[in-house]
Amino acid sequence: MKIEKNKVVSLSYTLTVEGDTIETVNEKNPLKFIFGTGYLLPKFEENVLNKVVGDTFDFKLSAKEGYGEVNSDAIVELPVDMFKIDGKVEDGLLTIGNVLPMQDSDGNRLQGTVEELKEDVVVMNFNHPLAGSELHFKGEVVEVRDSTPEELIN
Repeated sequence: MKIEKNKVVSLSYTLTVEGDTIETVNEKNPLKFIFGTGYLLPKFEENVLNKVVGDTFDFKLSAKEGYGEVNSDAIVELPVDMFKIDGKVEDGLLTIGNVLPMQDSDGNRLQGTVEELKEDVVVMNFNHPLAGSELHFKGEVVEVRDSTPEELIN
């Protein structure tokens, strides 16, 4: 059975960025998704379309095809006071590299990474952690099956 729209697909793979392994998913606990429902990056899906169980894949996605280029407008300085509760910043909260759940003024949830600490401001980066990176996927198709009506509803 070929990978096509609305098929349940299971993949094992390794994702590397600039030679560093970012993620490994093995066949015992594969990535499972319904193809063509927007779960994965469109260019990723293009690269596994029509493959069958046992087929391997090895492809790269440019930053634009992956999580986009780094958007300088998504790197902002926020007053350190925003991070205070009862007049104090929690110990360890504002550590460079920490990813913090936040909300914008419209109530949208965002993940921001602490990039830099200045005297009265915190530089936060709201780009995807892999923005600006070429993604290299190498793996194998573990399973392809028809989806059930219940799976398509969810």
